[in-house]
Amino acid sequence: MIRAVLDTNVIISALIYPEGLQSRVLNLGLHGRVKLYISPPMMSEYERVLNEPRLKFPKDVIRGFLGKIKKTAMVVEPMQTLFGCTDEDDNRILECANTAGADFLVTGNKRHFPTSWKQTQIVNGREFLELAFPRIAQDLRPL
Repeated sequence: MIRAVLDTNVIISALIYPEGLQSRVLNLGLHGRVKLYISPPMMSEYERVLNEPRLKFPKDVIRGFLGKIKKTAMVVEPMQTLFGCTDEDDNRILECANTAGADFLVTGNKRHFPTSWKQTQIVNGREFLELAFPRIAQDLRPL
């Protein structure tokens, strides 16, 4: 099974645009077609960002979403501190991918990450779908 880590910006985009590309990526994990991995620092960041007043997510939506993530994602405890990203917070995402042995780290900010990390490809949502689920990606192309 494909192993993936989702950056916080993918989660936010998925919740803002439930019919969008990032939502399709997230739903592949929530429905068991991709094995999602998270770490305690990532869960804290998800919760902190989702609760930002500017996003205006209702508390019950946040609780429900975080509950789904906790139910479906495998929690890993990174033991190594990494410094491969230009944004310090993104190092926590990279640490999770490293510990999980993830095939993919999906982000909307590829410029903050190295192009790859060990066996993990750093990709955006469209690239992830094109590489891992080409039939789904094909359905998303404009006619």
